[in-house]
Amino acid sequence: MVLYAVSRHLLRNCSALGAWILQRQSSGWVYSSSHDLYKQDSGIALLTVNNPSRMNAFSGSMMVDLEARVTELENWSDGKGLIVHGVADTFCSGSDLNVVRAIANPQDGMKMCMFMQNTLTRLHR
Repeated sequence: MVLYAVSRHLLRNCSALGAWILQRQSSGWVYSSSHDLYKQDSGIALLTVNNPSRMNAFSGSMMVDLEARVTELENWSDGKGLIVHGVADTFCSGSDLNVVRAIANPQDGMKMCMFMQNTLTRLHR
């Protein structure tokens, strides 16, 4: 329980900073990728991971974009389900290694990890 409270405190304090770090680490890399979200009248949403040149690997800006899409889904009162898929016959190859290499120190790496853990936990709900 203490670990949960500590992690919630860290997430509240590092989400904005984590987003800034992720965006900064993507600077210099040109991506036209994003997450496309299509919400159907049936209450089912389709989230598309769209970075085919990198086998749908997450760039820093894509991580921030995913968090925005999760917020949008949380506010969708008619939502019942979500289908997540990747373009070009690939689901997702993980984090873009260029983003990982750009992490300056372990603290920034932890912030990125916590940011994505929080985002994916929220997506799971």
